[in-house]
Amino acid sequence: MSPALEFLRRAGLARAGESPALEALTGGVSSDIWRVELASGPVCVKRALARLRVAQTWEAPVERNRYERMWMEKAALAVPGAAPRVLAAEEGIFAMEYLDPATHLLWKEELRRRRADAAFAAKVGTALAAIHAANTGPEIAKLFATDAIFHAIRLEPYLVFTGTRHPDLSVQLKNLSEKTAKTRHCLVHGDVSPKNILVGPRGPVFLDAECAWYGDPAFDLAFCLNHLLLKCVWVRQARERFLACFDALARAYLSGVAWERPAELEARAASLLPALLLARVDGKSPVEYLTDEADRGRVREFARGFVARPPENLAALRDAWQRSST
Repeated sequence: MSPALEFLRRAGLARAGESPALEALTGGVSSDIWRVELASGPVCVKRALARLRVAQTWEAPVERNRYERMWMEKAALAVPGAAPRVLAAEEGIFAMEYLDPATHLLWKEELRRRRADAAFAAKVGTALAAIHAANTGPEIAKLFATDAIFHAIRLEPYLVFTGTRHPDLSVQLKNLSEKTAKTRHCLVHGDVSPKNILVGPRGPVFLDAECAWYGDPAFDLAFCLNHLLLKCVWVRQARERFLACFDALARAYLSGVAWERPAELEARAASLLPALLLARVDGKSPVEYLTDEADRGRVREFARGFVARPPENLAALRDAWQRSST
């Protein structure tokens, strides 16, 4: 019997005699995900993997599944509808509502199709800032004391490992990792990427919070903006629209920062962003859509310069990116 069905029966979501159809969903590297067609309607079940499906050896604690579920619950309280509703949970596995792809479009796919809407990007920034603002303080910090998990699935594969590929920048990347690890302001998602954001009827819906951590919100901002820059290489015809999304998201997010000085958070995000650009070509999890080595080389050259000499703010980085890609 499928572990998903066994779990659903223990949770009382599947009836004893019910044999629902299960469909394994693809696209993720860190978890098994199933769509289960129950008599009461479809649900989604997610179980974390101990070893991620990537070329490099990449292991991570399976208890991250619990923190992901908790992040969804906290996010939905802060911004209703910003995360799927959790239906049941056990250690390492949980069930959540299934969101119909017909009404919840994947933002990454919309961007690939050149449907880059700056107004929606602003909603992503506004919602993310609201989730951060609502989840600060010692109680949240205690609930999400996941430093080891965040190091294993974010800081080590994205910053530390990338430093082994670029020895002349290893000190800068190690220092950036350590600075990020020590910065603690609020609850962080850790994987705010267009592939993990749905364009829902009421606004953005955030998925895949396996990296949930009480730490530096600048990581979330930089992580998402990084993807908007990379999309300029992937779909060149929509470059100006992607940059408009970059501007709208950053502006909306920073206008919602109330727990610290926005300029300080922006400076940290501007330092992280080029390191994340470099990680997406030379880290443990390179983006799958940059297959041309010339494109990878251009990203690498641009990122290396700003890792060595971090920009003062996001606008400086964005403008340099626009000039470099003309």
